[in-house]
Amino acid sequence: MVFSLMNSLMLALASPLAHQGVAVHHFDLGARVLSPIGNGVPLRIMPLGASITWGMLSTDGNGYRNDLRTQLTAAGNLVNMVGNVHHGTMKDNDNEGWPGYRIDQVHAKATGSVPKWKPNVILLNAGTNDAGQNRNISAAGDRMEQLLTDLYSMSPRACIVLSTLLVNKKALTEANVLLINSQFRAVADKLRRAGRRLILVDMHGDDGPQILDMADDTHPNDEGYRKMANIWYAGLVQASNAGCLQRAETVPDVPDNGGS
Repeated sequence: MVFSLMNSLMLALASPLAHQGVAVHHFDLGARVLSPIGNGVPLRIMPLGASITWGMLSTDGNGYRNDLRTQLTAAGNLVNMVGNVHHGTMKDNDNEGWPGYRIDQVHAKATGSVPKWKPNVILLNAGTNDAGQNRNISAAGDRMEQLLTDLYSMSPRACIVLSTLLVNKKALTEANVLLINSQFRAVADKLRRAGRRLILVDMHGDDGPQILDMADDTHPNDEGYRKMANIWYAGLVQASNAGCLQRAETVPDVPDNGGS
């Protein structure tokens, strides 16, 4: 049984990213190889986005962040989550999640935080508020591309894991989500062809939060956040396999272990 699950994991992670985001079909926690990713490189992770990144409507305020961090440390990596915002019961609760913010507003916050922390991993989930506010949807991909380009400039060693947007219960917002996700996939393809260290993960697929996993129209419940954590983890495994992970730049007084 374990061997079968291991094969399923390898097949899921080996699917070409040029056509779709990383998902976690048949990705069972019991099948994980508990060895550090990226040859054990310490992971200075910036969770970047809006209220979902912040952990809105999770019972502990941690959202996906604590589940993901636990999985990574169990595999043997040192982890320090960084950012100017603190939210949730977890000790290492730093993040850059700004409730209500659109892509351009997240971009503005990133210009003040990314150069400060120099993360080597950025987990980016932004655009839900653009969809909900019906904000110039046809140019959402352009805004995301500008943000991604600046992130690489501000932290050149970063590997960015870009998330598609989650399912939304409101029909108009969901229609916008689908349009934005199509643009994000095109942007990810373009930047990967240009040699950028970018992984696209699909939060809108069968393995992401479903309608029953939503606490309201927009935000996951605890089970939905757990599914997000699994998908982020699968994306980081793919980043490791692709040689995407590099040691972060040295920043004074920023330790490798944010939980110490």
